[in-house]
Amino acid sequence: MNKTRHFEKRMSQRGISKDLADLALELGYQHGDRYVLGRRELDRELDRLDERRRLLLKARDKGGVVVVAQDYALVTTYRFEGGIEH
Repeated sequence: MNKTRHFEKRMSQRGISKDLADLALELGYQHGDRYVLGRRELDRELDRLDERRRLLLKARDKGGVVVVAQDYALVTTYRFEGGIEH
């Protein structure tokens, strides 16, 4: 989206960075012509990130995880032990 001079001036006056404005556009809910990123949405996203981090740490503790799929079926899974090239 294009930014007006008014928008950039208000961002500067209110200490809202471009990254924060982008976050509101990405995660906020639309209410008419507004994108609202309130405490509820922020807490929901933080909970999602906490769960994601927990799973990433669990996978790292196993050295990584490999899932084998063939013909749209999950065949097996095991701990990653290195040696597979990208």
